[in-house]
Amino acid sequence: MPIQILPARLANQIAAGEVVERPASVVKELVENSLDAGATRIEIDIEKGGAKLIRIRDNGCGIGKDELTLALSRHATSKVSTLEDLEQILSLGFRGEALASISSVSRLTLTSRTAEQSEAWQAMAEGRDMAVKLQPASHPQGTTLEASDLFFNTPARRKFMRTEKTEFGHIDEVIRRIALSRFDVDLVLRHNGKQVRQYRAGRLPSQQDKRLAAVCGPAFMNSALKLDSEHHGLRLWGWLAPPSAARAQPDVQYTYVNGRMMRDKLLNHAVRQAYGDRLPAEGHAAFVLYLALDAREVDVNVHPAKHEVRFHQSRLVHDFICQVLLQVLEQQPQPEPPLRVNTDTGELEQPLETTASAADRSATRRESISYQAPRHGYGGGLSARESRPSAVSRGEWQGIDGLLTTVAAEQNTAGQKTASSPLPTPYPVSSTHDTAVPPAESISGQPLLLIKERGLVVLYRQGLWLCDLDRARAYADGLALLEVWQQGLTPQPLLLPIRLALDVKQQAALERHQPQLQKLGLELKTAAGDTIILTRVPQPLRHADLARLFPELLARLERETDAEPAALCQWLAAQGRSARQRWTMAEAIALWQQLQPDMPDEPPFLQPVAIEQQLDRWINGD
Repeated sequence: MPIQILPARLANQIAAGEVVERPASVVKELVENSLDAGATRIEIDIEKGGAKLIRIRDNGCGIGKDELTLALSRHATSKVSTLEDLEQILSLGFRGEALASISSVSRLTLTSRTAEQSEAWQAMAEGRDMAVKLQPASHPQGTTLEASDLFFNTPARRKFMRTEKTEFGHIDEVIRRIALSRFDVDLVLRHNGKQVRQYRAGRLPSQQDKRLAAVCGPAFMNSALKLDSEHHGLRLWGWLAPPSAARAQPDVQYTYVNGRMMRDKLLNHAVRQAYGDRLPAEGHAAFVLYLALDAREVDVNVHPAKHEVRFHQSRLVHDFICQVLLQVLEQQPQPEPPLRVNTDTGELEQPLETTASAADRSATRRESISYQAPRHGYGGGLSARESRPSAVSRGEWQGIDGLLTTVAAEQNTAGQKTASSPLPTPYPVSSTHDTAVPPAESISGQPLLLIKERGLVVLYRQGLWLCDLDRARAYADGLALLEVWQQGLTPQPLLLPIRLALDVKQQAALERHQPQLQKLGLELKTAAGDTIILTRVPQPLRHADLARLFPELLARLERETDAEPAALCQWLAAQGRSARQRWTMAEAIALWQQLQPDMPDEPPFLQPVAIEQQLDRWINGD
């Protein structure tokens, strides 16, 4: 077959395959044309899910009579005319393919009137012949475009359309996205003559909140964190749901670049990286984010449907978005659920019981407790400020008791029966309380059970303890920071410098502790008045809430005990670490072994498991 120029109708059919995927694509292209025309009210009428009729009516500037026929031609547009225009696109449409593509697969009628014309004119094009008929019509200023019988001349395309309900659902989602991109425009959506959506225009924040709640739901509106940040020509604003408000489906995820709705991979990756492991395993983030930047810094001419863009400084954009979202999320610390033991799964599903139930107590009277592991007390003792936790339940203790007995039996089988063995051999039962009597020597640290992938049950100093793995990791990180304390921590630049206003007392503390701040890797400069600007911080604080933490750091430096290098390094490590969702047993054991050589007398990450009082109540039938 020789090389030849494609006929116009065939070229439009090929273009339609890219632009007109389904009725929702037609609605998107036509509504964006109305927005480019300056419309403040747009009405969308749909019949049979868009297969029978799509009608878009607006009050924009309209199209002149002389341009109606040209508007239905391929590559005809009023939005770009030179290469320079293509390099800084501000309009939503610019290819000049939408109307020609739509008219090639439907019966299209375009009616419009400009402010200068005394009457409206109507252009009609149908199918492959592309012949345009022009006639006078009655119409107010603005444009109405009707596309009926979509894919009537391409049966192969039509059979890929889904049910009426499914196709209208996609149209509804398109209008929802557009409604969030232009709060200043009235949008009305009807299906089969019935009004389904009406988004009233609003410029006030309260009116915008109403539209946001109408699109994303009241639950998102009530929990969302509002953000607005600007840096070096980049501005990010919008709403972000905290991890505690994660959704079961990714149905509230809207991103916009210069007012254009996007499904861009770079933007989505930045959001995912900001959330990190804060989200639950089956949860999805919810957000409505708007990115504004110089039009010359972004190329929107990379996708036929304009769903993706290319940033000239993609790394800067990615890090800017990630950093802003991280700062917002760090300002919302999530409360840690209490650690609770479950015997069957090793997970903590219910609060620790403070008393045994009547059924448990009666069952205890009937049963003889086979308790062969040593009776664990509180071992190394508690500091004065710590209190004993609630006692574990009978069922929980039996699970731990069984585990201790099993591990002890395995140790015996292996022949490890010396006094230095990590686990002692079973001891004879006391006749008084049916409880084992421990020997005098201490029990070495031994990991036993991973609880809800966050806590580790360990034997330590003749006691049963619960190790908070996140706090233990922060403690280990603090030890590592302490090793490089003498050389000073390495400062790293902030993508967004932090401005802080200090009172007189804080300014005095700042002057007194300037050497310590430099050794901590904090670099700052003074601004006008009582304001300082943080420009560099150590790695542990790069993603922390510095506006809250810096005044706290100054207060710690004023207190002699907290200003010690070890205390400061522990504090830094704790601020720079976010709680992990899950630990594996291998990771937990590795961390526990890492901590053994430098274990303090009162480890801040260990919590004694109170079982003695509970056992006494069971035995005595209280």
